[in-house]
Amino acid sequence: MTTIEMLEEILDDLKHIGGIEASAVASRDGLLICSNVSRKLQAETFAAMSATMLGAAETATAELGKGVPDRIIVESKNGKLIATGAGSKALLLVMARPNAGLGLILVEVAKASQKIKEILE
Repeated sequence: MTTIEMLEEILDDLKHIGGIEASAVASRDGLLICSNVSRKLQAETFAAMSATMLGAAETATAELGKGVPDRIIVESKNGKLIATGAGSKALLLVMARPNAGLGLILVEVAKASQKIKEILE
């Protein structure tokens, strides 16, 4: 099994968690590695902008002496975006439905990000 196939399998498993609509793995600088987002251009924008937000959050919290955030969560009336680090090389990005409960999603995202870290490092 190739690295991309292993990453895609992790994303497919996440899609079976209630409330998750799409997910992606991106490099820390926002380049798309793989995704299960239906449109490629949309996936590339999702990866780039999410990486920018997480990078800004990491810089802000570090400057304030609060350490590196575990994740960022952006909520809107149409959905929830969760971005988390997956080791030093990658990010895991997840889009959930607006009414999705975050408890199980955050647990599964943490497990998935650890698996991604192990694959890529």
